[in-house]
Amino acid sequence: MSRPPRDRRAPVQIAVIGLLACLGAASWGLAPGTEAAVRPPKLQYTTFTLPNGLTAILSEDHSTPIVHVQITYHVGSKNERPGRTGFAHLFEHMMFKGSKNVQPEAHTSIIASVGGQSNAYTTDDETVFWETAPAHFLPLLLWMEADRMATLRIDQATFVNEREVVKEERRMRVDNQPYGRLNEIIYEQAFTVHPYKHPTIGSMQDLEAGSIADVRDFYETYYVPANATLVLVGDFESAQARALIEQYFGRILRSERAVPRDIPKEPPQTKERRVRLETPWPLPAVVVAHHITYDGHPDAYPLHIASKVLSDGQSSRIYQELVYRKQMAVAAFGGANLIEDPNLFFAVAIVQPGHTPEEAIEALIRELDRLKAEPISERDLQRTKNQFARDYILNRESIQQKAAQLSHAAVIHRDIATADGEFDIFQSITAADVQRVARTYFTAENRLVLTLLPSARASGDLAPR
Repeated sequence: MSRPPRDRRAPVQIAVIGLLACLGAASWGLAPGTEAAVRPPKLQYTTFTLPNGLTAILSEDHSTPIVHVQITYHVGSKNERPGRTGFAHLFEHMMFKGSKNVQPEAHTSIIASVGGQSNAYTTDDETVFWETAPAHFLPLLLWMEADRMATLRIDQATFVNEREVVKEERRMRVDNQPYGRLNEIIYEQAFTVHPYKHPTIGSMQDLEAGSIADVRDFYETYYVPANATLVLVGDFESAQARALIEQYFGRILRSERAVPRDIPKEPPQTKERRVRLETPWPLPAVVVAHHITYDGHPDAYPLHIASKVLSDGQSSRIYQELVYRKQMAVAAFGGANLIEDPNLFFAVAIVQPGHTPEEAIEALIRELDRLKAEPISERDLQRTKNQFARDYILNRESIQQKAAQLSHAAVIHRDIATADGEFDIFQSITAADVQRVARTYFTAENRLVLTLLPSARASGDLAPR
């Protein structure tokens, strides 16, 4: 079927041009805040669910002759049981170790051989696998994903080998990096029962304790059609794509087991906690953390704004105050970690020699209290909205980014309409909204103050001080 000629620039690129024109108004002397960001075009998509429970989202984009397939399993490190941390990430590795019809490691090489790319990642809440390839290879991409969903090869030798790979990855990314365990320590101390307490990569002890039976049980529990969302974006006809999905995924049996969702809820913190630990790091680090709400909650949007104002980059209040003005920190950073379940806002300072951890703690708390006491200026508010609008548009520039937006809305928000709806929510936030959430969450009772002091110890163990 012939299609009418179109501007070869993607609609999002046209939106960016318009946005940049508006954001540039300030340089021509217009008052800040007088120019609103240009709203990007809404994503066009259709959805359907197979009898076995698989959710599919199709979004045609004929700007380039490629397709992107993303399949999200709604399982992350928060779904792991105590004593078996790291299994969601380990299983991401196992999914590349072959199936009934594909040899180990061949999945990636087959995609590369047709000019495509593929990869995967694991978070606290989900595990994502994706491929991008020329459009006429769509049947191949769908068949391979269905094949490993239905017939993954799980054997003892592969499991043992891949466990060692993950352990080495942990050594490189966490254990052998300066301040590499900082994030783990924050979450160990901030959470008491919720599995956000443990890191996605897991612990050495839990990885070593895992068995092949544990791996098979994890696969049979979570890697099932009813726990998967397939997003397809690119140059295809929806009717043909749907027929392919039904052909390859529709034959996978529906699991008779319900996917467990019994995640322990973190009880509210009712009094300030102060913890001092020793670490084998060269300079002291201090952390001020507060429990906050979840992604998609009405308070999450002004919390995003608050996070940008306080801790997003070198222009943020915390960086400007502690690093530039007071010169009491060699680095200062933080942010609101808004994900599926209630999480944390935390601010970190690496203390400059000649200053004390107590000085840095007081400075961090002072900046948080300032946000509670004084509404942010309209200029700062509009600047953060413009930053969000820029990120919002640029983050859907490619078909892969569009797929990620649709998947996140469907899986984490459980409402695909938020893929477009959040833009208007952010643009309507007021300074009073930002002050309200600061007053709600940045309270003394809801605060963890963590002081990490240098130790001469050579090991990575922590010791109270």
